[in-house]
Amino acid sequence: MSLRGAAFIMGAYEHPERKIIDRSSSQVHYEVAAGALADAGLSFDDVDGYFCAGDAPGGFAGPGSYGPASMIEYLGIRPRYVDSTETGGSAYIVHAGHAAAAIKEGKCNVALVTMGGSSADGRGTGTGSARRGYEADFGETMYGSMMPAVSYALCAQRHMYEFGTTSEQLAQVKVACSNHASNNPRAYYNKRLTVDDVLDSRWIVKPACHLLDCCIETDNATCIIVTSVDRARHLRQRPITIKSVAGRVNKPFQGMYSHYQCDPITRQAGYYAGRVAFRNADVEPEDVQVTGCYDAFTFTPVLLFEGYGFCDPGEGGEYVSSGAINLGGARPNNTSGGQLCEGYTHGMNLVIENVRQLRHQADDACPGWREGKHSYDYSEGQCRQVKDVELAMNMGWGTPAVSSALILGR
Repeated sequence: MSLRGAAFIMGAYEHPERKIIDRSSSQVHYEVAAGALADAGLSFDDVDGYFCAGDAPGGFAGPGSYGPASMIEYLGIRPRYVDSTETGGSAYIVHAGHAAAAIKEGKCNVALVTMGGSSADGRGTGTGSARRGYEADFGETMYGSMMPAVSYALCAQRHMYEFGTTSEQLAQVKVACSNHASNNPRAYYNKRLTVDDVLDSRWIVKPACHLLDCCIETDNATCIIVTSVDRARHLRQRPITIKSVAGRVNKPFQGMYSHYQCDPITRQAGYYAGRVAFRNADVEPEDVQVTGCYDAFTFTPVLLFEGYGFCDPGEGGEYVSSGAINLGGARPNNTSGGQLCEGYTHGMNLVIENVRQLRHQADDACPGWREGKHSYDYSEGQCRQVKDVELAMNMGWGTPAVSSALILGR
């Protein structure tokens, strides 16, 4: 089913704080929901669809998880449609697609999608803990292997071996994000870095992962509002069209480390998701002007760019070090600073940033921007708005074996 033109993102809000020590997860979910509804010009009474993942209070409880039920009561809403799909870092793109599909099928008209975590109740949104579940089935977790080593560094090491990808190339991803974050007053880490800064940081896992190759750990909360075409006509913001969603596309034999993989370890599931997303949107990779790439580590964008066809397999290192992903480059990526520098939100902040870009509002706080002085000066402390952007794409990451994609239009 094509979702092209069936629904719009009409509200978007990102919590301004990165360390939230005085409020529960329920409270921060409420705050961002209220912010996104206000952004759209809606109220809680208008909401008839609710979408959340395992970070919602009551989530991650296995069968019978009560995340949606507890939040519906807390928010005081009465939805006709509820979804609590959990697919890790690809979940919020999945939810955008599920919301658009539910709207197209007449199941709801105003869909609220929230995520968030707070240190106040131990529900931060970072990646520091060991993953339980399928990794243990293969024996890694039980021997103390953590997420950087298992999920990313082994894959990165193979990429280095096969294609000559270097640590210097991976460091360019962090450098680009730090440059973008320096122009973002919301960013948690906004110091501009050099390649040497990244390479001089301590090793986490040799030879692929320095400390500064890893995303930052923050609390955060975000929300988007997806509406029907009819509701969008009367709301406050410019409609941002959901042109296509490819949600939770798997590689054959999902396990990243399975000895029975029929795919190479260096092929990300975006290889399959991209074909669906681009076909349904009737666009090609070269049409995309801005990308939002899940960046738990500097290596993840490399695989995503290759998988989705922005460069050929094995050329991801060259792509990220070519200047293409920088502001002022051919296709800027993670213009808010991403999860490497802005804040860790399982990729939802990357969707919100692309909504800002397509609204041409990325620099609303920039001095002179509201007066029409659009200099497009990307030097430190200036702007990050991409000129004349009309088409953006988000690439989610559950694991190297699971991916999702969202193509948005102005």
